[in-house]
Amino acid sequence: MRTTLARSAVTTLTAAAMIAFAGACSPPEKESEAATSKAGTATSAADLGGLDALIAEAKKEGQLNVIALPPDWANYGEIIKAFGTKYGIKVNSAQPDGNSQDEINAATQLKGQDTAPDVFDLGVSVATANTAMFAPYKVEKFADIPDGLKDANGTWVNDYGGYMSIGYDSAKVPAPTSVADLLKAEYKGKVALNGDPTQAGAAFGGVQMASLANGGTVEDITKGVQFFADLKKAGNFLPVDPTSATIESGQTPVVFDWDYLNAAQSKKLPTWKVFVPSDAVLGSYYVQAINKDAPHPAAARLWQEFLYSDEGQNLWLKGGARPVRADAMQKAGTIDATAFAALPAVEGTPVIPTEAQSTKAKEYLTANWAKAIG
Repeated sequence: MRTTLARSAVTTLTAAAMIAFAGACSPPEKESEAATSKAGTATSAADLGGLDALIAEAKKEGQLNVIALPPDWANYGEIIKAFGTKYGIKVNSAQPDGNSQDEINAATQLKGQDTAPDVFDLGVSVATANTAMFAPYKVEKFADIPDGLKDANGTWVNDYGGYMSIGYDSAKVPAPTSVADLLKAEYKGKVALNGDPTQAGAAFGGVQMASLANGGTVEDITKGVQFFADLKKAGNFLPVDPTSATIESGQTPVVFDWDYLNAAQSKKLPTWKVFVPSDAVLGSYYVQAINKDAPHPAAARLWQEFLYSDEGQNLWLKGGARPVRADAMQKAGTIDATAFAALPAVEGTPVIPTEAQSTKAKEYLTANWAKAIG
C-alpha cells in the first residue's frame, strides 16, 4: 500500500434516515455547553473567526471523546498523544477495540450525554448508512482532498487508506503466493479474519479481496463468501478475532487485514510478513466525520483540522497508512518522504469499491455470511 491509491473511485455516501431520539421520559438535563456553543453549527473555522478562535473554544471545552481507535491502528496512539499535548485537551478514548458499528451504536445510546463520541472513524459501508448523524465541516486543507474522496459539503471525508493484505508469520507457515494457497493443509486452523465482516470494515475488505482473487467482483462477492466457507470446510478458518497478542503468541499466524495494520505487527514480530496478491489489489479509505450531536463540538472540529494538517497526515503515514492528502503534500514537499518510500510495494491494478458496489456487497454478506460460516 505504498503507492498512491487510484483516485477514480467516487465514494459518495447516501443519506440515511434520521435516528429518532426518545427522550420524553427522561428527566430534564442541564443545557450542555454544546447546545450553547456556536461551534456546534460551524461548517468551517472561518465561521468562528478563524483557526485561533476555534482553538480557543476547544481549549475551553477541554476534552475530546474518540471511539474505536486502537493505539496501533494507523498510529492512532501517537496521533492522540500529539493532539492532546499540542492543545492541552484531554482525549477520552473509548472502546479502542470496537468496530465501526460500535461507534454508531454508542453515539445513539449516549446521545445528549457528555460521554457520547465527538467524532467518528468509520468503514465506508457503516458510514454510508449513517450520514444523517454527521455534521458538515470543511477543514482548512479541504481543497487538497480529491473530489471523489469527500462529500462536497464536508459531511464526510476520507482520511487514510490502504490495501487489503495477508499477514503471516514466516516462522510458522510457508509464504503464500495467492489467496488460494490458504486452502492448503499447511494452513490448517491458522487463517483469521480481522472481525465480523458484517460489522467491521477490515473484515469486509477481506471478503471482497477473496472475491477478486476467485474471479468475482467487489460488488458480487458470492465467490468471496464461498471462499471462506471452503476455508472453514477445510478446517483452515480460525474463528478468532486477531490482536497483537494472538499474533505474537502464534495463535493467529495468518491474518486478513489492511496492509498498514499487518505492517505494524512486523515491528513487534520480526518474522511477520505482509503479502498483497497481485490479482486482488483491493484499496479502500476510511471515513472521518463529526457527530452532529458532539458534546464537545469545537474540540471535534479542531481534531479534524489536526488530522488533515501536514502534521496529522504524516503521523498516519508514519503508521503505514496512506494519507488522503498524499498527492498534494508530495507536490508541496511537505510529505514525510522517508515514511512514504517505506510503504510496502504493491503490484497489479488497484480496485477501489464505490459506495454503490459496497452497499450491494454488504446486502449479500448480511444475508449469507452466517449461513456460510455458521
